[in-house]
Amino acid sequence: MSTELDVKLPSFRQLQTLIQEESEVEIKLITNDLLVGKVRWQDNFCICLLDHYDQPTIVWKQAIVFLKPKP
Repeated sequence: MSTELDVKLPSFRQLQTLIQEESEVEIKLITNDLLVGKVRWQDNFCICLLDHYDQPTIVWKQAIVFLKPKP
């Protein structure tokens, strides 16, 4: 398994755009929980989400059902 991020992937680029624009997102998990916040960073396995109190939550990508910009 490669440890380098594939920056050519559309999903990587879209997440990077959300990070740069500091857009609020909704993340639905396989547990049916819904998280709301701003994506701080991503790596091969996880996404760091900052909530409204600037508290970081690290979410494993394999636990995500969907991630979308909040309207």
